[in-house]
Amino acid sequence: MLIYKIMPQPNLEVFKRSGRFTGLGIDLTDGYIHFSTAEQVKETASKHFYSQENLALVWTEANSLGEKLKWELSRGNNQFPHLYRHWCYDEVLGSSKLPWKNLKHEFPEFLQ
Repeated sequence: MLIYKIMPQPNLEVFKRSGRFTGLGIDLTDGYIHFSTAEQVKETASKHFYSQENLALVWTEANSLGEKLKWELSRGNNQFPHLYRHWCYDEVLGSSKLPWKNLKHEFPEFLQ
């Protein structure tokens, strides 16, 4: 199963160069990296990134993250993937820009 992380494009560039992502804002506060499933990511974008531009959508295979990926109850009493370690760039399967258009983020076709 693919899981998704939304982040500012400059942070993705740092992630690519350094090979390691330790989180942003709420990730650092909570002590884990927040991910969303395909079913959850649009609501995540709307709730936490509304109107923000210059964002990237980054994805990975949940099974590749090992035992430090925990599925925990969160928003709407749904299970969300939380990574309790840094994320290595070689675990990234893909990324795309997440443009803000017509009062919403425009997701890649495969998430429509």
